[in-house]
Amino acid sequence: MSKAILNVYLADDDSDDRTFFSDALREIPIPSKIFEFNNGVDLMADLISETIDKPNVIFLDLKMPMMDGFECLSDIRDLAKYTNTPVIIYSTSYHPKEIHRLKEMGASLYLQKPSSYNQLKTLLHKCLRYVNSSEGIKVEPEFVISI
Repeated sequence: MSKAILNVYLADDDSDDRTFFSDALREIPIPSKIFEFNNGVDLMADLISETIDKPNVIFLDLKMPMMDGFECLSDIRDLAKYTNTPVIIYSTSYHPKEIHRLKEMGASLYLQKPSSYNQLKTLLHKCLRYVNSSEGIKVEPEFVISI
């Protein structure tokens, strides 16, 4: 597994969920740096900009104001430089039709927000192992990641 630091982008309008996610990410044995956005507009502005730190993976909430996760995913997939960047949907909702639509739109994985901190750590570890494996041997997990 690569020892490079992963740039993890998280777009979620819920500050408690962002804190929960960031804390769990720090405890995973995969080196990473988190970039947080509280809405899709700010995420897209950063992705379009010429900043040095580009994401190795993007976690994207669906229910956000101004620009929801569906719009963000569509816009991300329209940017040539992010065609192969894993986009993991990170949402409390679980609707099979939405999940199917997201997969068709180019989402890499779907992660339903767990109810416990330890579950979140386990699920994030699974997701980041998938991201790291995409640089070498492709390990295709189920589209929906769960405990």
